[in-house]
Amino acid sequence: MIRSDTHLTAMDFDTLAVSLDGPIVTVRLNRPDKANAMNAAMWQEIRRAFEWVDETPAARVAILEGEGRHFSAGIDLQMMAGLMPQVHDDCDGRAREKLRRVILDLQDTLTSLERCRKPVLAAIHGACVGGAVDLICCADMRYAAADAQFTIKEVDIGMVADVGTLQRLPRLIGSQGLVRELAYTGRAVDAGEARAIGLVNRVYDSREALLAGVRDVAATVAAKSPLAIRGIKEQLNYARDHSVADGLNHVATWNAATLLSEDLMVAMSAAQKREPPRFRD
Repeated sequence: MIRSDTHLTAMDFDTLAVSLDGPIVTVRLNRPDKANAMNAAMWQEIRRAFEWVDETPAARVAILEGEGRHFSAGIDLQMMAGLMPQVHDDCDGRAREKLRRVILDLQDTLTSLERCRKPVLAAIHGACVGGAVDLICCADMRYAAADAQFTIKEVDIGMVADVGTLQRLPRLIGSQGLVRELAYTGRAVDAGEARAIGLVNRVYDSREALLAGVRDVAATVAAKSPLAIRGIKEQLNYARDHSVADGLNHVATWNAATLLSEDLMVAMSAAQKREPPRFRD
C-alpha cells in the first residue's frame, strides 16, 4: 500500500512496500522470508511503482531498499522454472519468440528506473545477487552498508545475465576487464571493493546508518528545483549513450525550452534574500 501525507490514490502491492513522506518516496522490496527474491509479481510491480513515482508531482526523489536481512537474492528460481511452460508452443520458432518477448519485458521493468524522471537512490545491505545487480545498475546512485555483497551470479546457473548488468556495469565502473572477471567468475564483491571500483558512492557502517545517510542525500536532492533535477537526469542519461556533440546539442535544446522558468526566478530571488528557495512540485 502507498502511504502518504498527501491525498493520493492508493495502490496495492504484493511484493513491495511504497510510502511517500514529504517529497521522498521509499520503494522497499518486501519479500523478506524469501530474501527479497524477485518473483514475477515483483518484476511487474517495480515498473508500476516507478511509473507512479514519475507521474506523481509530489514525489521528487525515490529511495530503493530491501526489507529484512538482504537487499535481494535476485531472480526467484521458481519463476525461472516456470518460464518453459509459459512460452511453450508446438512451433519452436514461436516458443523462442515468446521467450524473447518475456526477456524484453523483464528488461523494461528495470529500465523503468531510468525512465523515471525523478532520481532513484539505491540503499543496499546484505546480499545483492544476480537480477538485483541488474536492478541497482538502473539507479542514479548506489549506497551500501558495510555488510553488502554484490554478485553477478548468472554464470553459476549456466546463463548469461540478460536484463542489464552486462550493458550498464561497464559504463558505471569504467573497466571492461573487471566486469568480465566478475561476470565470468561469479565472485562476490564486498562493500569496500564496490566503493573502490565506483559501483557505490559511499559505504556506511550499518544498515541504520545507511538508511539515515541515504535519506539525507535524498532530502538534499528534493530541496532543489524539480525542473532542474529532471533536466539533469535527462541530460546525463542522454549523454551516456551519445557523443559529446550530440549531448551538447541536446542540452542546448533542453535549456532553450526550460531555462527561463519559474524555478530560475525563485532561486535567484532566494539567493538575493539569503534564504532557502522553495520550489513548487
